[in-house]
Amino acid sequence: MPEAAEPTANKTPTPESPAPAERSSLGPPKDLPAGQSYYLGTGRRKTAVARVRVRPGKGEFRVNGRPFAEFFHIEKDRRAVGRVLDLTDTRQRVDVFVNIFGGGTTGQAGAIVLGLARALHKSNPAFEPVLRDSGFLTRDSRKVERKKYGQAGARRRFQFSKR
Repeated sequence: MPEAAEPTANKTPTPESPAPAERSSLGPPKDLPAGQSYYLGTGRRKTAVARVRVRPGKGEFRVNGRPFAEFFHIEKDRRAVGRVLDLTDTRQRVDVFVNIFGGGTTGQAGAIVLGLARALHKSNPAFEPVLRDSGFLTRDSRKVERKKYGQAGARRRFQFSKR
């Protein structure tokens, strides 16, 4: 017979999850295992797919071979991706290399956020509570609804004529 799940409403913080005041002292990513040159994280959003590689370094950030600020021209997208690095205090401690395809700028930024969060979580599991509480480890599964035949769009109908 399956065991009953524990109630999650009265959970007390565990010693391994950092308190909000300790978040800046999470530390850099752990050293890479032997034979591995980076941590990999895959992120998806709408139709965009991002393959993110993270390694300890000096803060270099390249997207499809171009500097990050040159690739994303919209400040909102730059801030969204930067929040992951700021929250984990790794902006100047890791080098990030992204290969991305598909989608538009907003979808690509969302894919990079998820991929970067997953790669940082692999590099240092202590980042998980911070990233999960901020929603960076959750995939946004919303996609564009397809157009239906006999209609002007996904939900919009053609104008009705009684006669």
